[in-house]
Amino acid sequence: MNERQSAKQILRKPDWLKVRPPFSHECRKIKSILNGLQLHTVCQEAACPNMAECFASGTATFLIMGNICTRDCLYCNVEHGQLLAIDKNEINHLIDAVRKMKLEYVVITSVTRDDLPDGGAQIFADYINRLREENLTCKVEVLIPDFQGNSEALEKVLQASPDVINHNIEVVKAMYARLRPQGNYDVSLKLLKNISSSSVISKSGFMIGFGESREDILQLIDDLASVSCARLTIGQYQQPTLKHWPVAKYYHPDEFAEFKKIAYQKGFQYVESGPLVRSSYHAAKAR
Repeated sequence: MNERQSAKQILRKPDWLKVRPPFSHECRKIKSILNGLQLHTVCQEAACPNMAECFASGTATFLIMGNICTRDCLYCNVEHGQLLAIDKNEINHLIDAVRKMKLEYVVITSVTRDDLPDGGAQIFADYINRLREENLTCKVEVLIPDFQGNSEALEKVLQASPDVINHNIEVVKAMYARLRPQGNYDVSLKLLKNISSSSVISKSGFMIGFGESREDILQLIDDLASVSCARLTIGQYQQPTLKHWPVAKYYHPDEFAEFKKIAYQKGFQYVESGPLVRSSYHAAKAR
């Protein structure tokens, strides 16, 4: 892939991917709360296509441990570069946001922090525990990195007993080395297997449209089913900038519906599959 692409190389987006920008009053209100509390959201950092819908409904996926990642996946719009120190007041700001937004379901994720001994697992656990200690009635889902396969790190999060632990497999196995060179497909599968073996609900998600085959997608669904992953999200990859991996195909909504049907047949308890689906899309509905 060239460093940059010409406009002629970019596939034209189909009508079903055209989303109105977030101009609603409720959306502006949520942005104001987040900015005032100096909180990051993956909605904004990753340029999520559902930001308008989610903000308008008073929900957000909080991005902790800063907004700069130690990894540089070829599809991701989260910044990669010099890391910042962990903000010790971040959890207090998050608690304030949960109260002000009156959230009943909180999703917490993070950038990948390979610089930390446990990948940030203890911070995830501390945040979950603090939310419980504050007697907030919200359910808590965490979307965690792979912790480089550190089982002790995962155990810290499991011990904090969130309602759901999500770890996105992200892409099919055949494209892992190119798109996620710092990740490991088998490590992610093993992590999901360990979550599924616990009392916490396991969840994963991936995107399509990178140039994978139908067989690649079906194999990934099979692999996730083989580790007893309970919940699944499948969405369309959209190229954030010209520097990112190009979109090879825009899948039709009917194709997403077919993958959803197949996933349910494989035993998943809850599946969201569609062009605009992302890992936290309609997360609260799976309750």
